Amino acid sequence: MRNTLLGAEGVRLSVRESGPVDAPAVVLVHGWAQSGEVWPSQPSLRSYALDLRGHGRSEVGSGGYGDSACWAADLEAVLDHVGRPAVVVGWSYGGLVIADYLRVHGTVGISGLVLVGAVTEIGRGRPGGVIGEVMRAALPDAFSDDPEVAVPALARFYRDQARGVAGDVVQRMLGTALRVPPRVRREMFRRDVDSAAVLKSVDKPTLVVHGTADEVVDPAAGEYAAALIPGADLRRYDGVAHAPFLERPERFAADLAGFVAGVSR
Repeated sequence: MRNTLLGAEGVRLSVRESGPVDAPAVVLVHGWAQSGEVWPSQPSLRSYALDLRGHGRSEVGSGGYGDSACWAADLEAVLDHVGRPAVVVGWSYGGLVIADYLRVHGTVGISGLVLVGAVTEIGRGRPGGVIGEVMRAALPDAFSDDPEVAVPALARFYRDQARGVAGDVVQRMLGTALRVPPRVRREMFRRDVDSAAVLKSVDKPTLVVHGTADEVVDPAAGEYAAALIPGADLRRYDGVAHAPFLERPERFAADLAGFVAGVSR
């Protein structure tokens, strides 16, 4: 089931809901140039998979891509829709969206946090936003308006970001990325955000999951977040790259379900 919500500046946001209505609530926030469809089903949970503004079935809108307050308001709209405290899961750029929410609203409406191969900062020299070789190789070509430049860069990026993922899944991810307008892809990177104080103020249980072979978001970014968030549990997935929920779906599902169960108690 899909619902349409109003985010910041009246932008229409698409949210895909699944799972038992009385199960613990989980809000899933995808990464740059993807959509909520990237997340595998979690049948034991009530999942709310958001399409970020400019992505998937959500409205593109005229702006807000460099504004922490807009990202915070978009996530606030989803949490208000859920109507009860939820575990919020952020993959890759989704971790930065979560940090934006925390900066504005604290942990209101949140029962726990899960950061998956995530950045929590962005900008030159920001330790919470360290990228790896696969991400560096895609930039700036992946921002280009010229398809002859952008398409090969994005194809290489999705081929190389998660080893062992089936080819049809990689092609779906590429197709999703190409539906995101180039200006959106660009503007999301034109930010300079420090989240150290935000991370130190987190007062909810937090799980940090990061693949040791991640070459999109360097594992150091996950270690940075885990070190600053009080009591955070850091789980390293040996030999896994940027998408643990696709590369090790059974392990990730078990880790997520166990974390949610602990928070729910």
